[in-house]
Amino acid sequence: MKVCGVELKGGEAIISLLSYEGETFNVPSCRKVSFAVSQSETTEAIREFHFAFHKLMEDYKVDQIVVIQREQKGKLAGSATSFKLEAAIQITELPVVILSAVTIKEQLKRNPPMVDFDSLDLKRVQRNAFDAAYAHHNRLIFKKD
Repeated sequence: MKVCGVELKGGEAIISLLSYEGETFNVPSCRKVSFAVSQSETTEAIREFHFAFHKLMEDYKVDQIVVIQREQKGKLAGSATSFKLEAAIQITELPVVILSAVTIKEQLKRNPPMVDFDSLDLKRVQRNAFDAAYAHHNRLIFKKD
C-alpha cells in the first residue's frame, strides 16, 4: 500500500510518499516535494491545486492520503488557505485520513522508524509528512489507534 503524508502549512502542502509491501517500507522518489498556493482567494488557484495534487496521486498510484490535523481555533490555528487545501485534497477519489499530532507521536514512540531520517532521500521539510505516513502505516499494520 502506498500512502501520501501531507502537512499543510500556510499556503503550502508538503508531501512525502511511503509504501509498505512485503513487510518492507520504501520511500519512492517523487517529482514534487510541495505544492504552493499563493492566491487562495481565487477559484482558479484552488482548482489548479486540486488538479495537480490529484494528478500526482494518480501518477504515483497512491492508495491513501494522510493529512496532519491542524487546530481550528486559537493561537496555533491553521490558516484559512490550509483548510481550503485540505478540502481540495478531501474531494479526491482516494480515502483521506486526518491524524492528530498526538496520534502520530504515539505511533512513532510505539514503533520508531528503523532508519535515520537523514539517510532517506527526503528534504528536511518533509519530516512531518513522512512521520504522518509512517504512523498511518503502523496503525494499519498493528490495528491500533
